[in-house]
Amino acid sequence: MFNLFNKKKNSDMFLFVGLGNPGDKYKNNRHNIGFMALDAIQDNEPQFSPSKSKFQGKFSEANILGKKVGLLQPQTYMNESGQSVGACAKFYKIPPERIVVFHDELDITASDFRAKKGGGNAGHNGLKSIQEHLGTPDFWRVRMGIGHPGDKGQVSYYVLSDFSKADAKWLGIMLEGVARSYEIIFKEDVKSFEKEVSEHVQYYLK
Repeated sequence: MFNLFNKKKNSDMFLFVGLGNPGDKYKNNRHNIGFMALDAIQDNEPQFSPSKSKFQGKFSEANILGKKVGLLQPQTYMNESGQSVGACAKFYKIPPERIVVFHDELDITASDFRAKKGGGNAGHNGLKSIQEHLGTPDFWRVRMGIGHPGDKGQVSYYVLSDFSKADAKWLGIMLEGVARSYEIIFKEDVKSFEKEVSEHVQYYLK
């Protein structure tokens, strides 16, 4: 598999990617929680530039605590997210360890928040596309639990349905935690970011 980072001098820029589908039809879908995470960061941080169309996505950037960071929401639809991420990573020469992808996760409980580097895609087409276009699985994934419908045949309907009213409380708390704590990632410590947001969610859901 071709790796676009092999022969390039890597940048020290961070790239945060939120996965979802573009358009109002999908705006509140469970599958769009990655978009929601980046919206929360941008809304809470005035240093980010207004989003503009770039790299087949919505792109914003800022210098935060001396670190350059880009926010990217691919507008290619979920299954082709890698086109946008690959183009952005190649342009800025961002290495995979500085790419952090926020996405929905069926295999963990709704309101759980976990992060890991590398690994498989567990059938998530957005992650699969990113792996293919970066040529490596070794980027960070922020796994935002949405729970499982219990029936494999209902998965597509479930992820493309809006969050329920019962989800509103934990979802709002989680997004607030992401917006408050994302700067921890600049210490190249995504697992500490996971811990901070998880504890924030658990505390406010008591």
